[in-house]
Amino acid sequence: MKNNFFCNKPVINILLQPRKSSKVSSQLIYGEKFNIISRSKNYIKIKNFYDGYIGYINSNEFKSNYKPTHKVVFLKSRIYLDKKGKIKPSNSFLPFLSEIEILKSKKKMIMFENNKWIKKKEILPISRKVSNYSRIFKLFLNCPYKWGGKSYRGIDCSGLIQIYYKFNRKFFPRDTVDQIKIKKGKKIKKSYSKGDIIFWNGHVAVCLNNKILIHAYGPRKKVLIMSIKETVSIIKETANLEVKKIFTI
Repeated sequence: MKNNFFCNKPVINILLQPRKSSKVSSQLIYGEKFNIISRSKNYIKIKNFYDGYIGYINSNEFKSNYKPTHKVVFLKSRIYLDKKGKIKPSNSFLPFLSEIEILKSKKKMIMFENNKWIKKKEILPISRKVSNYSRIFKLFLNCPYKWGGKSYRGIDCSGLIQIYYKFNRKFFPRDTVDQIKIKKGKKIKKSYSKGDIIFWNGHVAVCLNNKILIHAYGPRKKVLIMSIKETVSIIKETANLEVKKIFTI
């Protein structure tokens, strides 16, 4: 069963196991493409088209024959509803990197689903690339840490790094155990450079310059900027982990 489907909710959790008590391992973001591997009564086993990630979801509503043309470039884009000809704000949002299709345009708004609208200024063509990685990462500053998360609601360290590559239409794995294998590393030393991706066993961060880095840091429960020197020291002291690999973004 290899039909292509697309996520039609802002965020859908991907579970490790097909049961309610399972841990979240990753997420699907609105418009993200996936294949269905198998179905059971309550769960569907899926494979993410972008990174090949496999897991279970318990949603039965998907888009098909979908051709997204634009992507959300704000941390979260408020969804507006058409109520009797007047566009009113809702309490729902599309997260960064949601992929949408423009169905209708009206002044400063576009319709991406029947009677659902977002602001034009909050989207770009899906093919647009941004080389300024710090601009993307800093959107997530102070967002809560969430294992398996990929949005403003919560994000983990590997998800934060993957988002930059996916935005720029380049393949990058979902988990640190696979990310660390993707490029040849630099010689590990005490000095770091802008754009260095630093890997520990089970954690990853990106250097904004030679003194500070940004990461989704579980112990402090959010995305934050820290001193590189301080971070390396804290992780060594609290988790007994040394830097394992470094390569440039």
